[in-house]
Amino acid sequence: MMAQGNLISRVLRHRWLDESDTRKAIPPELVERLARRVAASEKRHTGEVRIYVEAGLPMSYLWRGASARERAVAMFGKLRVWDTEQNNGVLIYLLLAERAIEIVADRAVHRAVPPAEWQAIVGRMGAALHEGRFEDGITQALEEVSALLVAHFPAPDGAENVNELPDEPVLG
Repeated sequence: MMAQGNLISRVLRHRWLDESDTRKAIPPELVERLARRVAASEKRHTGEVRIYVEAGLPMSYLWRGASARERAVAMFGKLRVWDTEQNNGVLIYLLLAERAIEIVADRAVHRAVPPAEWQAIVGRMGAALHEGRFEDGITQALEEVSALLVAHFPAPDGAENVNELPDEPVLG
């Protein structure tokens, strides 16, 4: 359980930011560029990639001391990233209030890619995000996730890939 002072500090940090802060970090033109990058990525492999960025956690998460990872896993389910034909979806999740980054991979991807590779991607992405270079960080993570998906789940030659999930990032 989180100490009361830490809880109050965390609640204030998360409530201080709102959707307008998310849209400042990820403006509409960046949403469009990222959607095009996700679409281009998914032409090279059979996986599905979603990006979710939010300013702060909902109060229900804050009161119970939930982590960014718990929220990322919940959003993985809510966005139906788990519901792909080949179980090879990946969620790239950013929580601005804590500058937290999580990558959640579905079963098939989880079996194919060791946790250390995900942590390395998160580390490189984190460096860019801590400098306020959101586009660079997200793009780099997307390229690295795409490379892993291409290596383990390449698109079949000459076959049209079915796009199972929307390509647009979700801003919360």
